[in-house]
Amino acid sequence: MKKLVISGLSLAVMLALGGCDDGDDGAQGAAGEKGASGLNSLVVQTELAAGDTQCWMGGVRIDSGLDKDSNGTLESAEITDTSYVCQPDNFSAAGVTLPYSVLRNDLQNGAIPGSTFEIRNGGFGSDMDGHPTNPMQFYAITDRGPNANFTGEQGSGKMFPTPDYVPRIGLFEIQATGNIRLLKTILLKDRDGNPISGLPNTAALGGTGETPYDAQGNVIRINPDLPYDANTNPIKLDDYGLDSEGLVAMSDGSFWVSDEYGPHMVHYNADGVEIARINPFATDSRNLYSLPAEFGHRWANRGMEGLTITPDEKTLVGIMQSSLDNPTKHRTDLTRIVTINLESGAVSQYLYRQEKTQNSNSAIKALSDTSFLVLERDGAFYNTNPNAMKHVYKIDISQATDLESITGGELVQDAEVGLSLNGKSLEQLIDENRQDGNTDAGWQLLASHNIQPVVKSSLVVDMVAEVGYPHDKMEGLWVIDGQRLGVINDDDFATWSSNGVLEQKYLDSNQSQIDGNTLYIIDGLDLAPVQ
Repeated sequence: MKKLVISGLSLAVMLALGGCDDGDDGAQGAAGEKGASGLNSLVVQTELAAGDTQCWMGGVRIDSGLDKDSNGTLESAEITDTSYVCQPDNFSAAGVTLPYSVLRNDLQNGAIPGSTFEIRNGGFGSDMDGHPTNPMQFYAITDRGPNANFTGEQGSGKMFPTPDYVPRIGLFEIQATGNIRLLKTILLKDRDGNPISGLPNTAALGGTGETPYDAQGNVIRINPDLPYDANTNPIKLDDYGLDSEGLVAMSDGSFWVSDEYGPHMVHYNADGVEIARINPFATDSRNLYSLPAEFGHRWANRGMEGLTITPDEKTLVGIMQSSLDNPTKHRTDLTRIVTINLESGAVSQYLYRQEKTQNSNSAIKALSDTSFLVLERDGAFYNTNPNAMKHVYKIDISQATDLESITGGELVQDAEVGLSLNGKSLEQLIDENRQDGNTDAGWQLLASHNIQPVVKSSLVVDMVAEVGYPHDKMEGLWVIDGQRLGVINDDDFATWSSNGVLEQKYLDSNQSQIDGNTLYIIDGLDLAPVQ
């Protein structure tokens, strides 16, 4: 830091009025006594680097006070006033777009007939996490790659216009200019160092029968040069494939990633090579530990959307995006948080109640061992739905019921559906006691058996109210410090579909603004843990 000291002038002005000669014969008066020397006032300007808690983009701190010991240096005890002049930024108002490249631009744009559109190699919005040591850098992760709903000859599934896409982590840095620079990209790889894909898993590892198709609507198969045959040339699936959604950047340079397939929680080294795995499939020989089996009943495309780790880096904490189909389809406001101690494998489970059924829990970030931020959102665009919800809540699990600790009487730990009451899963109980869409009765039933969800202690930020949030998929959080929160969206690689036809993803009805990964930094928040 550079410091500039500015000394004030100490002046003792003595005017001897009697010494003014008003006439030729006037006598000069006697000199008065010399006054005491005055104190210098000092001003010290200190340049602040980017990432400073007072000036996020850098600036100047101005300290001032009297030089009481007359040594020409402004000591800390002499400072009487401090102010800041900060470099302006536009992260909180309009956000800053991340850089991207183009994967391909040759496909017809279904939104504007006769034109083509760009599939952009952005997609870094499924989650984010701060660099462990550099306050101006962050990691962000993609999902499985460009895709869209599609139904072909082999049933419903997804169209993958770039089927060889490799899910990846990007390291980004905020520049002094306010722009964002991509420093490096880390491709995710299997244990042998081979790049993985975003193609679905087999049924044994949670695959829900999502058939992958290419941009021409052909089923993606093992040998692309030969026609599909269920026995000799079947559908190409990938048991290392991830639809990555949650990201944790560890202090040793490694990463934990959660996904929407298994769900899987995968540990990657700094080069993106898999080194450990956790999922609900006890027969998976790759597993370090296993999740409770009920997590394998994830709702397709709504798996473990958020992942974080406690400050001591000993316990992973994951949150499911939506209700489990446990054991069959039950779509309610009951969702689950799971914790896994990485030293012992001990698992705990807690219930989280969403504000609205069909909402998505898209991120979770630890503030302490028991206090977390949860990003809960709907899928609406604010420009077409003024009631769009993009919220971040502070929650506390210390008073919530650990489902893994309960047993006895009507409550039984079932090997497939987890804690059950009178033979029914918790998802069933909420669903079957719903009245005109209201789930209160089911939650009251759980409370009568001493099952309490996590406490939402406060609404930290409403992004629609804060910035008129224009994106549909607010998905990533970055806890920068005790008052700043980074928020990023999933832009779907700027790719969308309508009725199975690929098109550019726009934010406005005039089709003039293409969606892109955009970072917002909200200041002045209370991000202290719940006490």
